[in-house]
Amino acid sequence: MWTRGEVLTRPSPVPAEPGVYAWYFDEPPPGVPLQGCHTTNDGVLLYVGISPKAPSQNGVRPSRQSIRNRIRYHYRGNAAGSTLRLTLGSLLADEIGIALRRVGSGQRLTFADGEATLSEWMGRHARVCWVTTPTPWLLETRLIESLILPLNLDQNARSPFRQELSFRRAEQRARARALPVLPR
Repeated sequence: MWTRGEVLTRPSPVPAEPGVYAWYFDEPPPGVPLQGCHTTNDGVLLYVGISPKAPSQNGVRPSRQSIRNRIRYHYRGNAAGSTLRLTLGSLLADEIGIALRRVGSGQRLTFADGEATLSEWMGRHARVCWVTTPTPWLLETRLIESLILPLNLDQNARSPFRQELSFRRAEQRARARALPVLPR
């Protein structure tokens, strides 16, 4: 399990290869059901992701992004580019005092100044591990089918938390659209 500080060091311990990553939390966001989730001494597994995504069927050149890029972005990026950050921020908004906002042109939604607060929260409570594989989308599908992963939405229709999570994310988006656009 790797912390935010460890992942963001240079050189990074995360390989620049395709793979699957798994996020564990020692303090899950409030309201997330934990029953049946995989648990270790480092926390409870709530989310898995991949990089790159499956190749397009329409001949578009596949992404060359690696798990290093994605994991580092999840730890320090913003909600516009990280579904994990959008999910965590939506669930933690009231607890840590952040809100989704429209920024720049008004099309991008981020937690604006709250992204730093979210990064700090992740630094205290999130741990990540990974495995490299040339076809991460195949392993991701098997993991989502076989594990209870309450923070995964895609391919996870059987999750009893899916509807609540979708609602919380939609609620944050609606609030953001009702507020003035912030400059970049």
